Amino acid sequence: MNNKTIWKEFMKGIIQENPTFVQVLGMCPTLATTTNAVNGFGMGIATSIVLVLSNVVISSIRKLVPNRVRIPIFIVVIASFVTVIDMLMHAFTYELWKTLALYVPLIVVNCIIMGRAEAFASKNTVFRSFIDGLGMGVGFTASLTLLGATRELLGSGTIFGIPIWGKAFNVFVMILPPGGFLMLGLLLAMFNSIGQARKKA
Repeated sequence: MNNKTIWKEFMKGIIQENPTFVQVLGMCPTLATTTNAVNGFGMGIATSIVLVLSNVVISSIRKLVPNRVRIPIFIVVIASFVTVIDMLMHAFTYELWKTLALYVPLIVVNCIIMGRAEAFASKNTVFRSFIDGLGMGVGFTASLTLLGATRELLGSGTIFGIPIWGKAFNVFVMILPPGGFLMLGLLLAMFNSIGQARKKA
């Protein structure tokens, strides 16, 4: 693979096949953990690490795994990495771990990870699977951070806890579940419009 191909493979997960705004995958953590930018970023990073590592391992063993048991094997690989990430977050980022709570273990059943394992890592080389996982992970992290930062700004007047306009203009509903659905819908509409404009250009 040349540099141009690698870059194109990487950017695919950020723009053309963005897990959140194009494929609309992983909506449970997307809506539940993005009440602020820190939570969104933390959840995105945790998911990205699991995605990249599971892609690499699954690609490495793809020729050794019988086709009829591939899904259970994929789940065991993903669950192993999720357990490690959960324990590391508990040890080193306890406050974030407490906030994300149940959603870290639920990374195991995140359809983005299982989807990339089945559709890409099980059919491609280790390096291509690494680049694919990295691109998808960055795209997912960016999406969650953007959604979390937007909700935090409109709901609390801050971004990453840094005051922007304080309490001068707060829409409290934005940090509640209805605000998550509303902001996700608005961002989806915006990115779809940009995608349509790019296709016509």
